[in-house]
Amino acid sequence: MRITPDTVAYVARLSRLELTETERERFGEQLNAILAHFAALDRLSTEGVEATSHAVRVTNVFRDDRVDPSLPMDEVIAMAPQSREGFVVVPRVIEPDE
Repeated sequence: MRITPDTVAYVARLSRLELTETERERFGEQLNAILAHFAALDRLSTEGVEATSHAVRVTNVFRDDRVDPSLPMDEVIAMAPQSREGFVVVPRVIEPDE
């Protein structure tokens, strides 16, 4: 499979990224280089190699799940840069549909 500038443009459109023709070509070349490395890995014999999920042995690194008291709401609101009617006001991150 070869990544073409058209494929990069398609993925960029799905990701809502605006790319120049130069960027589409450069990213296509970079993605093809990545695929070539995976193809080289795919040719390696892994017979007799035990399947692993991590490169190094990992034991449970999670802390105990415990409930701690939260800050009082009035302290949280007092620290917020902007609040309204008891809620923290944040900048809009999702644009309405066009």
